[in-house]
Amino acid sequence: MILFGVEAVVILCLIVVLVVVSKLDRMQGGDLSNSQAAGTTDESLDNVDPVVDITPETEAKLEGYTNIALFGVDSRTGILGSGSRSDTIIIASINNQTKDVKLCSVYRDTYLNLTNGSYGKANGAYAFGGPEQAISMLNLNLDLNITEYVSVDFTAIANVVDALGGIEIDVTEEEMGHLNNYTVETSEVVGRSTTKLTSPGLQTLDGIQAVSYCRIRYTAGDDFKRTERQRDVIEKIVEKAKTADIATINEIIDEVFSQVATNMSATEVLSMASDILSYNIVGSDGFPFDRATGTFGSKGSCVVAADLEHNVVQLHSYLFGEDESYVVSDNVKEISEKIVSDTNVTAPEEE
Repeated sequence: MILFGVEAVVILCLIVVLVVVSKLDRMQGGDLSNSQAAGTTDESLDNVDPVVDITPETEAKLEGYTNIALFGVDSRTGILGSGSRSDTIIIASINNQTKDVKLCSVYRDTYLNLTNGSYGKANGAYAFGGPEQAISMLNLNLDLNITEYVSVDFTAIANVVDALGGIEIDVTEEEMGHLNNYTVETSEVVGRSTTKLTSPGLQTLDGIQAVSYCRIRYTAGDDFKRTERQRDVIEKIVEKAKTADIATINEIIDEVFSQVATNMSATEVLSMASDILSYNIVGSDGFPFDRATGTFGSKGSCVVAADLEHNVVQLHSYLFGEDESYVVSDNVKEISEKIVSDTNVTAPEEE
């Protein structure tokens, strides 16, 4: 039902970096690998070892990039492992040389191979097997090599926005009504109140309002527009955080430390510290690019790639600059054929 996860790589990895740099005493010089940076107690987050099964050719082409899975988890209890659905799934791809970051939302209702012998909505993978299965699902269906993740619940996002003094968003009149409605439940879950917006237009949203804005899915564009709002807010948070003073950053660390989980190692995040201000989000999109929607028996209402093979080629072109001659793996070809068989959704005809 909820949510948005503003786990932008520059924000959440920034938080992790600063935790290591500024709060090493908390970690006793320790290593974040195979552990929860957030200090959560869910054992399903330990020893995350996702499957990576790409061709040597693809592996060579991805060597210049760091790919991280970002999950916004529908959790009211702070538990960030299996049992909670990942209502937000974002691939953050960093060009290691230029520090350019591209974000790609994977629509949560996308019909994919969940890696456990079944096909269904993409967010089911996290519910069944936590971040390990969710990352394996992304790798298997999309020809990726992701091994690292960051997970967060929406309370963390509200806290970050408030610590930054809010973010500026241009809210339409249609969005304003839905935003105000969502603030009621969001306030209850986060544990503090906010005010209702009284007019549309450019304005500074507080944490409750920003999370509520990202939950809107009933305007034109439905869930596709919702994920666009999420990525817009990510960019606003990144812009604001990069200009924040150390006192504000320390406040963010203290507020969010217990609400973020990752398997990134201290060595990895420390190596990013000197480049924090160099990261720039240069692309934002959603997957699948060509798609259809429909209801498919017990699987319910799903987003279907038209077709998966065609869309994976587009994904690699968008993230890594591959041309349209990219050849997907045999795994992706087989999954694509299975999805076509299950849904009768095929690739668009070439003009």
